[in-house]
Amino acid sequence: MTSSGQVRRATSLDLAKLEADVAEALPGSTSSLPSIKGLPSVQSESMPDYVEHQDGVPRVGALSAEAVVRDYESAAKEIEAMGAELISAAQKCEAMTAEVHNAIAFMRDTATSYREEAKKIFKRIEECAIFTEHVRKTCETVKLKMIEGKV
Repeated sequence: MTSSGQVRRATSLDLAKLEADVAEALPGSTSSLPSIKGLPSVQSESMPDYVEHQDGVPRVGALSAEAVVRDYESAAKEIEAMGAELISAAQKCEAMTAEVHNAIAFMRDTATSYREEAKKIFKRIEECAIFTEHVRKTCETVKLKMIEGKV
């Protein structure tokens, strides 16, 4: 916490008044305790709208209740902020997942293209092998005919 934050808090809370209120709250003086209803909050920030001071609450109790509810409200806001961060992280994960799906689709398409190319090359090699075998047999037949003198 910065020193300016500490100064701000000190100026918004009248310590002398708080001490007097605590002294009045000691046993034997409870009948003269002031009520908080209608008095402004000791801090500049407003209290959450889900709480309201009851009539007849001594100032000390009201100050304590305000301090606690503000701490809880601060924690609740931090929890909500964490939720927003989680939503952002989830959106990033969803985007990354979409990219991964695109990459997988590209890999599958590439693998399919490789298989199709392999099939073409396989067929071409076999056609060449058959053609070469046909040429070899033709040459052998012609050679035998030449040896026999039938050509």
